[in-house]
Amino acid sequence: MRPSTALLCLPLLLASVPAVAGPAEDANALLDQWAATYSANDREALVGLYTPDAVLLGTTSPVMSEGTEQIRIYFKDLAGSGRKNAIVERRTIVLDENAVVSLGFYNFARASEGDVPRPSRFTMLIVKRDGRWMIQHHHSSPKAATRQ
Repeated sequence: MRPSTALLCLPLLLASVPAVAGPAEDANALLDQWAATYSANDREALVGLYTPDAVLLGTTSPVMSEGTEQIRIYFKDLAGSGRKNAIVERRTIVLDENAVVSLGFYNFARASEGDVPRPSRFTMLIVKRDGRWMIQHHHSSPKAATRQ
């Protein structure tokens, strides 16, 4: 093969190599899945995104929800509620190949309230367990008002 032919073929060869996602991309994909699952009001699928020993400090809860059953109770009113979540801004911090911190702002909305955005902030520790990315810790709270 002539050198010029090899150079022409190089882009085709590189295009066929699958992209490999890293921890940041995997954690962001899980975060997007969390928002989509919440917005689909699929309580069981949402609970399934958390590790069995996860801790949730929910936006509207005065207590820590620890473990699958407590997290299921926290989301008890989600199914069929018309609630939505949209991630507005995020940062991703890779701790290592199996742990990532995602944080930022998201908006909750309820159909029963005219879908008025309720700005909140979040922090999630996303870990890889048995080859699967899951939420180990989730903190969510209302976003502070902007200072004048």
